[in-house]
Amino acid sequence: MTVIPEGLNRDRGKRLRAPVILGMLREALPDARIALQFSDRFELLAATMLSAQATDVKVNEVTRVLFRVLPGPEAVAAAPVDQLEQLLGSLGLFRQKAKNLKATAALLLEHHQGEVPATMQELIALPGVARKTANVVLSNGFGIHAGVVVDTHVMRLSRRLRFTRHDDPRRIERDLMRLFPREQWLEVADLLIHHGRRTCHARRPRCEDCPIEPLCPSSQEAGCTDKR
Repeated sequence: MTVIPEGLNRDRGKRLRAPVILGMLREALPDARIALQFSDRFELLAATMLSAQATDVKVNEVTRVLFRVLPGPEAVAAAPVDQLEQLLGSLGLFRQKAKNLKATAALLLEHHQGEVPATMQELIALPGVARKTANVVLSNGFGIHAGVVVDTHVMRLSRRLRFTRHDDPRRIERDLMRLFPREQWLEVADLLIHHGRRTCHARRPRCEDCPIEPLCPSSQEAGCTDKR
């Protein structure tokens, strides 16, 4: 069990609180890892591309069929766009996602021998792939920690915990990269995402059930009562 050092509280600096908060979340969320289902790097890339404005549960439902009907970049690149649209139809932005997925599969075949590239520069050059998607693929697919995945949960919790005061995802990512060692970047994102989904909700955070509430500078501002 993580013990809060004597004298450490929610008002102390983020560099003092950050490693303790990470340890407490690690104990509370031992199953915190990527929720998207995939069997290879192309499936990971595709699922992550499809996850924009969609829940992981819904993406997994869609990709379970997609990857069976169109296994691999060759099949996706060869598929008509209307077939892809039909397969992705229950997702938000499905027409744009279908277009990007087909174009990305074609570029993988043309420039990367059908393999997912292992660098940030090459990944973000693919249609529909931004830095967040690239970070997910690099960290979960290759074990390469090029940055921190910053989604809506990571943004919200990073600000609530005063790990950053920025709103821009790239600036938030830089602050987290400075605050935590490289080998923890994947874990930081996984833990913040899962804690955001389960407890630290956007509108009504469940501070009374939060294991890190004693070290959260925002808990009182959110109208929560410290019951410890």
